[in-house]
Amino acid sequence: MEKMNNAFEKMKMLVGMEVEDEHQQPAIEEDGNSFSFMDDFNRQCTLTTKQRFYGFAICLVSGLACTLLSILVFFHPIKFGITFTFGNLLALGSTAFLIGPKRQVSMMLDPVRIYATAIYLASMIIALFCAFYVRNKLLTLLAIMLEFGALIWYSLSYIPFARSMVSKIMVSCFDTEF
Repeated sequence: MEKMNNAFEKMKMLVGMEVEDEHQQPAIEEDGNSFSFMDDFNRQCTLTTKQRFYGFAICLVSGLACTLLSILVFFHPIKFGITFTFGNLLALGSTAFLIGPKRQVSMMLDPVRIYATAIYLASMIIALFCAFYVRNKLLTLLAIMLEFGALIWYSLSYIPFARSMVSKIMVSCFDTEF
């Protein structure tokens, strides 16, 4: 029974639910408040496990649908940039339902993937800027290519040793003598 309880607690942690730990004490900040803004936000946005999975599924399916529908407007780079980026934002936000917004942000700001996150978010902003304000098809297409590459690199940061393996493969491919 103890093993089953431990497994259930680990499952709760994986989906971002509160784990009941009698040894856990709230961290007291410098100004005397026992909870930060994100802790307060997480407490106000409590969802049941079923609601979390529904939110995750809806956001993920919507994001994938936008990304796939962006192919239909591929020859209109501005529309393509908007739908592709919006699909990426929805797909990225879907995991916040699953693991919670605080854990999502802390995982994105983890030292292992901070640069990948920054490049990915910056490339989304650049793509939207090029699509909405610059309205240059070539720049929008270049920004989308940068965004797609940043998405791949960001996704690889969640797989152990994937980025180092891809880096070694790329170096070995380009290191061959002609």
